Amino acid sequence: MSALANHAFVKMNGIGNEIVVVDMRARPQPVTADDARAIASPAGAPYDQLMALYPPRAAGTESFVRIFNNDGSEAGACGNGMRCVASIVFEQTGKNALTFETKAGLINCWRGTEPGTFTVDMGKPRFGWQEIPLAEEFRDTRGIELQIGPIDAPVLHTPSVVNMGNPHAIFWVDDPWAYDLEKFGPLLEHHPIFPDRANVTLAAVRSRDHIVMRTWERGAGLTRACGSAACATAVAAARLNRTDRKVRMSLPGGELLIEWREHDDHVLMTGGVEFEREGRFDPSLFVRKATA
Repeated sequence: MSALANHAFVKMNGIGNEIVVVDMRARPQPVTADDARAIASPAGAPYDQLMALYPPRAAGTESFVRIFNNDGSEAGACGNGMRCVASIVFEQTGKNALTFETKAGLINCWRGTEPGTFTVDMGKPRFGWQEIPLAEEFRDTRGIELQIGPIDAPVLHTPSVVNMGNPHAIFWVDDPWAYDLEKFGPLLEHHPIFPDRANVTLAAVRSRDHIVMRTWERGAGLTRACGSAACATAVAAARLNRTDRKVRMSLPGGELLIEWREHDDHVLMTGGVEFEREGRFDPSLFVRKATA
């Protein structure tokens, strides 16, 4: 039987990014890909990302956090999920600043200046083609040769690519809602140029401090919000000198403030979270999974 059978969970969202948090610190046992898929089923607690908290591995950290997409794959970073985790642990500890460890590295979090908001330091973006990673060399990742549609009239083309804990491809468009992202997203996520798959964003720059965007999230699908994609898009826009380094990001689920800090190149993301419900996982979820 799964370690998550009858285990407590918290369902939250970060501007519409559906998050489930499970605290495994008291009894650390593995969460499997099958477990993650079972939880995401309609009979479970459907989510975009599952955040599993484990005892800290590094000195000075509060927890090691494993991040699962709803297809059972693991992600390196989830900014909206980290805000949800931070809000829970802030409440438990009374602290105003915390450090967590993820596959993408150490993540610092602190309470925002506005009530109910939290800031996550997502670290430094990576731009090298091998760091993203890409399947072939591109010296300038501000725009790579990739397109969807006819060669002489592509529907989407020349994305900026960035690793922001996860691989991201950002296509610059006039209207992110004018494209069938549910159709193009899976094709681009699994394109051979992205050996680790990619998050796919359609972004429109409205001004030097405002971007509108939609994202097809690697391993999760069409989502109302993706924090790491917002960070990657803000950084990519600044690299192209389309925006300043502090930008308001409008996503289908709400808004985030992204700052690409100049003195150390770290990307800060600030936004709110919402509590939805608490519960326990029905053991039958995992019985059906095991006998399927």
